[in-house]
Amino acid sequence: MGVSEEVRHLLAAAHKDLRARQGMSDSSIFADEIFGFHAQQAAEKALKAWLAAFGVEYPRTHDLSLMLTLLDAQGQDVTPYLGLIELNPYAVQYRYEAFEDLGSPIDRSAVQREVHALISAVSDLAKLR
Repeated sequence: MGVSEEVRHLLAAAHKDLRARQGMSDSSIFADEIFGFHAQQAAEKALKAWLAAFGVEYPRTHDLSLMLTLLDAQGQDVTPYLGLIELNPYAVQYRYEAFEDLGSPIDRSAVQREVHALISAVSDLAKLR
C-alpha cells in the first residue's frame, strides 16, 4: 500500500469513528467509556495518517502522546491537539478494566470538536501532498 493510499485508508477509518460518535451524544444510552473509546480511536487513526503522510512509520500503539511527540519531531505544530492525550485511558484501560466514575462526565461536545478539527486538518494536509 502506497503512502497516500495508507493515509486515505486511515482517514476513512477515522471518519467512521467520528460518525459513530456523532450518534453517541446521549450519555444515558452510550456510556462515557464507549464514547471515549471511539473518540480515542478516531484521534489515533488521524495521527497515524498524519505520520504516514510524512513517511514516518507509526508505532503499533494506542498512545496518542507518543504519536504527537513523533509529529513534533517532524516540525509539526501539534499544540492544538495536546488535549487529546486525555483520551489515552479510553483506548485500553477503560475498555477492558472496570470503569470508575471520574467525577465529571466526558465533555462530548468538546471532544467531538477537537477530534473533528484534527481529522479535518489531517485531511487538508493529505490533499496537499
